[in-house]
Amino acid sequence: MCWILVVEGVRLLLRRRMATCFLWNLLLWEALIPIAVIGAQVLSKVGDSVLLVAEHPPGFQVREAMWRSLWPSEELLATFFRGSLETLYHSRFLGRAQLHSNLSLELGPLQSRDSGNFSVLMVDTGGRAWTQTLQLKVYDAVPRPTVQVFIAVAGDAQPLKTCQAFLSCWAPNISDITYSWRREGTVGFGVEPQSLFTDGQVLSVSLGLGDKDVAYSCIVSNPVSWDLATVTPWESCHHEAAPGNAFYKDMLLVVVPISLLLFLVGLFFAWHCGLCSGKKKRDTCTDRVAAETENPLV
Repeated sequence: MCWILVVEGVRLLLRRRMATCFLWNLLLWEALIPIAVIGAQVLSKVGDSVLLVAEHPPGFQVREAMWRSLWPSEELLATFFRGSLETLYHSRFLGRAQLHSNLSLELGPLQSRDSGNFSVLMVDTGGRAWTQTLQLKVYDAVPRPTVQVFIAVAGDAQPLKTCQAFLSCWAPNISDITYSWRREGTVGFGVEPQSLFTDGQVLSVSLGLGDKDVAYSCIVSNPVSWDLATVTPWESCHHEAAPGNAFYKDMLLVVVPISLLLFLVGLFFAWHCGLCSGKKKRDTCTDRVAAETENPLV
């Protein structure tokens, strides 16, 4: 039994030494032998999985391979050695990396901090080396934007048959975000560039009676996702109040000023009466003192 444990321990030690030698050999291949380098960019979204595809020339029979993270930190992610696939390396992708039989590396679920540069080094049976570099860019999903309508001429000054408005679109601060507008019911976007302000966040529109039902959509997008919000500007241009509401509004415009005036008048009379009352008391006291002075008690 002891001999069996010793033999297994020796095998494990040899295997680890061979794996270490394998990694050093690959690094030496990369440092000393001319290799072909291919650069590519891969885009993905937070929460998704991405496949980093390992490509090599035709007839290139891979004997050994190694995936590494180059930036923002240099880490060993996965290896292929003597037909064995290994991904249990202590890196930020531990538990989130899977090496497929075609040597493509799958990462996920992705986090925003996973953006960076990656490389795969492959050596064929003839001793040739091939390196492929990839740049992974991870974006947040775009949330639904918020659109507000601001009327250029407010109140009764706005002509009844026209409406000049500004549509403002906003989304949380997300990297590489772009704004665009679409007039619904038309082919294409239907928005002239001279009507856009603040990098496309604000759209100026001029509406007539025939545009009461026209809707505008703000489209927010980044390289991997998009969302939109739609508004009908005419609804904010002319609010026609109901007869009851108009009567109530007119009553408030009359009653409130009159009530305020009566309240101020009441305060004035109360203040004035207080002054008069104090003055009369002072006069009465003065007369009484004068009378006692003129007719002293004997």
